[in-house]
Amino acid sequence: MAEPFVPTNIIVTGGCGFIGSNFVHHVARAHPDVHVTVLDKLTYAGNPANLAGLPPERVELVVGDICDEGLLERLAPGHDAIVHFAAESHNDNSIEDPDPFVRTNVEGTYRLLEVCRRYDLRFHHVSTDEVYGDLALDEPRRFRPDDPYRPSSPYSSTKASSDLLVRAWHRTYGVRATISNCSNNYGPYQHVEKFIPRQVTNVLCGVRPKLYGDGKNVRDWIHTEDHSRAVWDILTRGRLGETYLIGADGERSNRDVLAAILERMGQPADAFDWVRDRPGHDRRYAIDPTKLREELGWRPLHTDFAEGLDQTISWYRENEPWWRPVKEKTEARYAVQGQ
Repeated sequence: MAEPFVPTNIIVTGGCGFIGSNFVHHVARAHPDVHVTVLDKLTYAGNPANLAGLPPERVELVVGDICDEGLLERLAPGHDAIVHFAAESHNDNSIEDPDPFVRTNVEGTYRLLEVCRRYDLRFHHVSTDEVYGDLALDEPRRFRPDDPYRPSSPYSSTKASSDLLVRAWHRTYGVRATISNCSNNYGPYQHVEKFIPRQVTNVLCGVRPKLYGDGKNVRDWIHTEDHSRAVWDILTRGRLGETYLIGADGERSNRDVLAAILERMGQPADAFDWVRDRPGHDRRYAIDPTKLREELGWRPLHTDFAEGLDQTISWYRENEPWWRPVKEKTEARYAVQGQ
């Protein structure tokens, strides 16, 4: 095993988004010697309030676009790593308008790789299990790092494209890069357009939750704090050029997740409405995290989904001013889509 990489000044792209901000909180809490520069465009999914309470002397917010080459040139000196979370990530939005997904996910990753090449920065690319396509509901296997890519949406195809750029820049130019592909995250700070916070906030608003299609689609859920720990382990101890899959053995159907939310919020099991399925809706995602566990010794700490769901529901109950301003607009967009 190579000597661990010990960063002191890192850039976190998309650090005001859901998964990125949770990673910034993790670094601030668990690695007090590290300074974090958050680079975020503050689109609808980026909220500077996600960084509230963090020490300003250790966490700095720079508002800007990862496609802005001049900005990256000014930021890179003095940093030793980029952890790349920034992405357009909502499938429904990618189906409606793929253009920002191509720009941010593909061009943005290219710009970051180029600045890492020029300044010899360590680069970790955060990706998704959706690049592998989907699995049959009754298929015994799970995704592995060397599986072929079979993306099925504009979102997942742009993430697959960005993964391939990272691999090429490592092999061709020697950029010190790693990739992680993670399963579905849940936890605090997630935008209300996503599945779990949408159902929770609907109940809190006195509105019946909505369930796509037949509700049998399976996702592999992981608490975002466990994802953050895994990303740090890969950044500091992962083998360069390698891909690691992050998962917590959390496969559950959408119907089962919604049932758990309704039960924990004191609602009847049938207190939801069926809505039309999204086009090309993947049936099942499942992660095999063996490589991550065996090489780096990572293990999930949030292994009780019910407990993690209780904590998540409590966060949304206690932080209504955070999500309420965007709730109405989000539901109006879903209504137009028949969802």
